[in-house]
Amino acid sequence: MSNWYDDEIAMLESYFDEHTMSVHLIENNPPRAKRGSPGDWTLVDLSDEVLTYEDIDTLASAIIECARNDRFSFVEIEEEGAAVVQLRNLRIAIAMPPFADKYEISAIKPITKLSIEDYDLSPKLMKRLETRAEGILVSGSPGSGKSTFAAALAEFYSRQGNVVKTLEQPRDLQVSDEIVQYSPLDGSMEKAADVLLLVRPDYVVYDELRKDSDFQAYADLRSAGVGMVGVVHAGSAIDAIQRLIHGGRVELGQVPSTVDTVIHIEAGRVAKVSSLSLKVKLPTGMSSSQRDLARPVVEVRDFEQGILEYEMFTFGGERVVMPVRGESRGLTYADRARTRRGTAGESVPVSISYSKKKVTIYAGRKYARQRIEIYADGAYLFTTVIGRNGESSIRIKTKQGKALVDALEEGAVITARVA
Repeated sequence: MSNWYDDEIAMLESYFDEHTMSVHLIENNPPRAKRGSPGDWTLVDLSDEVLTYEDIDTLASAIIECARNDRFSFVEIEEEGAAVVQLRNLRIAIAMPPFADKYEISAIKPITKLSIEDYDLSPKLMKRLETRAEGILVSGSPGSGKSTFAAALAEFYSRQGNVVKTLEQPRDLQVSDEIVQYSPLDGSMEKAADVLLLVRPDYVVYDELRKDSDFQAYADLRSAGVGMVGVVHAGSAIDAIQRLIHGGRVELGQVPSTVDTVIHIEAGRVAKVSSLSLKVKLPTGMSSSQRDLARPVVEVRDFEQGILEYEMFTFGGERVVMPVRGESRGLTYADRARTRRGTAGESVPVSISYSKKKVTIYAGRKYARQRIEIYADGAYLFTTVIGRNGESSIRIKTKQGKALVDALEEGAVITARVA
């Protein structure tokens, strides 16, 4: 016997195909969807129909009612003006007045499930994951694929014969049945973490670290000897570490015992791995005559090359995160500048996304402040400068923005190289 909400749920599911990452339904707008893959998607209209308040209100009621009556679904959060629902394999956020100025439903469906082998990690990193890394942060920008990587890591540790659990809000990691997924207990992740200690897991995947209490629960589990994988929004590996120490969440001297490895994800791939260790030394730049200034220093190194990139220490009562030029030390300024540049003509891997207002070209921080040329099917379009955050944003109404969007919609292959 069918229920009243079945047709509404079927309509929502019809918006998805195998390439759809998420569907966005907003009052007084047509239904839209993000189609593609992490770091390489486009926002498209699904129809010319404009959704009314009543359309979205009816669908929202159907979603919540279905979740309450479906064994494999649940209402995660329900407050005045907002709700978060796990509807089978759909994670759904509902916003309405007074929380939002319009009624909105955002439904996210995982389209990719990968194993750790799919990431083609180096033997050196695989060995670290197997034998040493027990405090891991997986960082990345929204939609970069960091949760997909964390799920692959959870299954990797499970296959190694470990007891693996997850802490999530909402529970949407795509993991196998032997991994039990936990959410806040009585609204508290700290209470859930206390229960997890009694379960005695070998590894816990915490998706994701947002508030002070999340970082504290992560640190408490790690200090109890549990292997931890934390997922955190950050634009770079060092930004993820900065979030860890922000506001004294973790004492500086305890950082390497809490997090020893940071894996940064960009466009669904591992873009950067950093390792952390603690040493007592003079911070770089201080002369040997200042030996009395030796102190505990957290070293952040590029894992694959072993190059020292940052030092973290306290000075004058303040926490200092100091960039270190690694192998470039001792070179002239001009030499250092040359080591930072890419070679003219070098191919640059880029991903592109666009909205109604702008088109964004993401090249990664390796190419920060570099001029790169953009091509469509081998034909030159324009030259742009990559910002410090590793991306270049261009207004869609400009000549360059329109040319790039037109090329994308025509299915052209977009390439880039250093100017």
